[in-house]
Amino acid sequence: MIISRAPVRFSLGGGGSDLPSYYEQFGGYVISAAIDQYIYITANRRFYDDIRLAYSETEIATDVDSIKHPIFREALRMLDVRTGVELTSVADIPANSGLGSSSSFTVALLNALHAFKRNFVGSEQLAREACQLEMERLGEPIGKQDQYIAAYGNVTALTIDEGGNVTVEPVPAREEVLDELQNNLVIMYTGIERPAKMVLGEQGERMKNRDAATLTGMHRIKELGHEVYRLLVDGDIDRYGELLHEHWTNKRKLASNVSDSRIDEHYDAARKAGALGGKLMGAGGGGFFMFYARPSDKRRVWETMMGRGLRPLRFRFDVDGARIVANLSRG
Repeated sequence: MIISRAPVRFSLGGGGSDLPSYYEQFGGYVISAAIDQYIYITANRRFYDDIRLAYSETEIATDVDSIKHPIFREALRMLDVRTGVELTSVADIPANSGLGSSSSFTVALLNALHAFKRNFVGSEQLAREACQLEMERLGEPIGKQDQYIAAYGNVTALTIDEGGNVTVEPVPAREEVLDELQNNLVIMYTGIERPAKMVLGEQGERMKNRDAATLTGMHRIKELGHEVYRLLVDGDIDRYGELLHEHWTNKRKLASNVSDSRIDEHYDAARKAGALGGKLMGAGGGGFFMFYARPSDKRRVWETMMGRGLRPLRFRFDVDGARIVANLSRG
């Protein structure tokens, strides 16, 4: 048996500029942080020649083309694994929650299948293959941040040129600065699950149509990514809370379903409790809130959100990225 895992992520700044509708015109820049919440894939050689998949459903397929799950199907096609395999998935966090879990699933799956074939590949290949599978083969209206941060891990700057080429740079922040950031973030789950494409489809159309307000908001969001890099290097962590508020103000204008009255009420309550800023992670519309609060205000923000029915997520930053955590395969 092979056990593969890949982390999910927090987008710290610049999120959305990794979408083709933006970077193909202007280039993208994102600061992303992998966290210690994972998607796990196990791969095992099956006694029978068919294919067994276990996720929220169970499938047994006699051939790859009849598999219903699109990512499983395309990954098996890409790596030419046609028979005699059993694959299962387990997740630390809910699907459709804004932390890039779909791409983490894809990266972990590709890594497991490479190991199953006795091919051990690096982070760059895993990220590129995951982008190809999700964006080209499946036509998902998503960007490149999630695949790359799942593969590389760490707190990382991703620069995307107009041709879609990605440059990966670990952010050279001091360890104590990252510890302070980690300790001052309050992560709360809204309980609302939604596929990212529900939001990103509209945002992409606005970008293609060169909607002025959407362009202005995205340009500023990308600039905020660069500002986040500088403040992390300089150690000006409280400034991050202020930038989060500005980021959210711009993000809510990108599509009509990024927020709603209930989400706005949660956000306003957190600000009144002492949060300097916050935003919904991922495309928006639900999932996890990220708030920044000074240590003196953090407990009050935490209790306020708990009182409103939100669920906290405890975390630490991940430095490993995608990895094979066990390989008990006998060949």
